[in-house]
Amino acid sequence: MFVDTHTHFYDEWLLPDAEEAVQRALEAGVGKMIQADVDSRERPAMWEIGNRHPGVIFQMLGLYPGSVTENWQEELSALEPYLNKGIVAIGEIGLDYHEGLEYVKEQKEVLRLQFELAARLDLPVNIHLRDAWEDFFAVLSDCKHLHLRGNLHCFTASYEIYERANRWADFSVGIGGVITFKNASLPKTVARIPLEKILLETDAPYLAPVPYRGRRNESAYIPYIAAKVAEVKGLSLEQIETITTHNAETLFGI
Repeated sequence: MFVDTHTHFYDEWLLPDAEEAVQRALEAGVGKMIQADVDSRERPAMWEIGNRHPGVIFQMLGLYPGSVTENWQEELSALEPYLNKGIVAIGEIGLDYHEGLEYVKEQKEVLRLQFELAARLDLPVNIHLRDAWEDFFAVLSDCKHLHLRGNLHCFTASYEIYERANRWADFSVGIGGVITFKNASLPKTVARIPLEKILLETDAPYLAPVPYRGRRNESAYIPYIAAKVAEVKGLSLEQIETITTHNAETLFGI
């Protein structure tokens, strides 16, 4: 069995046939899938889908950095009713400066508060980072006393970045479709990262692996990602399946 550690069945691109997509994933051997939270607007749909598949679909809870605006305090308050609903991580949280720098200060404060929430609940964090590594490291180092654990979602950075992140927390990396892209540098990085720190993910409906690149992604495509990781590590697909599933089940308690 494979685990998809980051997917979004509730996304408008995937929602129209979410049920069929879940079944396709199960048929492909993906037995567990974790949905990443974004904000209060999409959360009800996420929960509705998850409730239909207990023991198969698991939920994160968190405020995505791209959803941080002037109403960020209201959005954080909106997390409260879901804290006792069996969540497996705080995420996806982080920093994203790609679309603009208007809410940099607020993003950093929201990240720090959600780090504290994760520590209080003894849950892992699921980190989204885009064009903001140095600020992330600054916040993370300030929170080193929280002894955080989690994963760096959609990891495409260098091995040195991976090492720096692990100075102040215990991070695995989420490896998705990018590892299959032609001329991607990620395979060289993954070759250096210990296998016990590697998780598989799709970020569906985005970043579909080859041979589906440019099309809608689905959890059913996890085996393509796993096959590339197996090639990079010089191991069998079955070994990657066993080890990455153990990694996911251990980190997220599923």
